[in-house]
Amino acid sequence: MTEPLFRRIDWASLDAAGRREALARPARRSQASVGDVVRTIFDDVEARGGAAVTEWAIRLDGAPPRRIAITDEAVAAARDALPPADTRALRVAAENVRVFHQATRPEDSALVETTPGVTSRIVWRPIRAAGLYVPGGTAPLFSSLLMLAIPAGVAGVTTRVAVTPPSKDGSAHPAMILAAAEAGLDALWLLGGAQAIAAMTFGVTLDDGEIPACDKLFGPGNAYVAEAKRYAAALPGGPSADMPAGPSELLVIADRFCDPEIAAADLLSQAEHDGDAQVVLVADRDATIDAILTEVADQLETLPRAAIARVSLAEARAIKVADMAEACVVSNLYGPEHLAIQAEDAETLVASIRAAGAVFVGRWAAETLGDYAAGPSHVLPTDGGARTLGGITTASFMTSMSVQTVTEAGAERLGPIAARLARLEGLEAHARAADLRSVG
Repeated sequence: MTEPLFRRIDWASLDAAGRREALARPARRSQASVGDVVRTIFDDVEARGGAAVTEWAIRLDGAPPRRIAITDEAVAAARDALPPADTRALRVAAENVRVFHQATRPEDSALVETTPGVTSRIVWRPIRAAGLYVPGGTAPLFSSLLMLAIPAGVAGVTTRVAVTPPSKDGSAHPAMILAAAEAGLDALWLLGGAQAIAAMTFGVTLDDGEIPACDKLFGPGNAYVAEAKRYAAALPGGPSADMPAGPSELLVIADRFCDPEIAAADLLSQAEHDGDAQVVLVADRDATIDAILTEVADQLETLPRAAIARVSLAEARAIKVADMAEACVVSNLYGPEHLAIQAEDAETLVASIRAAGAVFVGRWAAETLGDYAAGPSHVLPTDGGARTLGGITTASFMTSMSVQTVTEAGAERLGPIAARLARLEGLEAHARAADLRSVG
């Protein structure tokens, strides 16, 4: 029997306010108490440095910060702790991520001559220091370490600071150590939560070494981590942040040709992440929704993380639309982190999608493949960020600059134009700087 896990919604019956409410993220993601805790931690770390980080880590992580050097010995021990098939799978995933990001690394543009003697180009440079937050807690997401550290390495970032919460016994999962090795990191810090973000924001000295202040913060996390990144980026002189990358999201567009078992499995794959995760089903028939929700209920019974999934599914939505065109409209309004299109004309529908972190097209494109091994990074914008932002790429770890070169003849031609426009804006000093180059 189908459990009432999803809130069922008829899109046609809603007014504008009702549609906004139907696509709202879970309220607990933006509770004021989250911001209050983050500010308290940041103020303490700014004032007391490493001592504050250590105290917060013991209180919230259950262990003090610890630096794990990625030595040959540590890697060998981690490899011995895992079945050979696991280490091979991790290596394949790492190589796919590396290949994809090497192939999509931005290149300096060609010279563009806009006026004879005036040429410009765009050049790319890696940022100096990147802070990489890798979620842990209820599951060690070593895949996120690959998805962050490898693109950063391909970009040429020289200082990559990777932090992740310790496991319950205060250790690091062997796969996390192997992932760090595959990414070419020299160390991994066992430190989580807002205190880890604060440490990478201000730079701190700890018993095991130094965490330097980072120029940009990356990575997904819970509501506290997401708020900490936002707060850090708003500080005067603080680091920038990659995107809002909070609890996971998945929207599935399904028509009568979908496989309900597969659609349900995809929805549960995100619901089991976190109680704050949100999944949304959009379909054009009640019968399709019924079949998928029945499968969700059946599969949930044997899911090891069923308790977590149930909390998430309390915020799930099943939305009936008129047709697949309207399904794309709803998806674009929501702007999901992950979008799975499980419909007969899935390839055709992609042209109508303009706001999604990653799109998985058709029956065989499991979102799980993207999570682990397809190549593109699975660190993607949440909370509607996909309406204006993309996911992590090599370019995320780089900056672009325009480089302009002007000959004497070019200055002679373009200087008077620039000077006239400067005077039109009332900026005489600008005009004189151009005049000095255009008057022989």
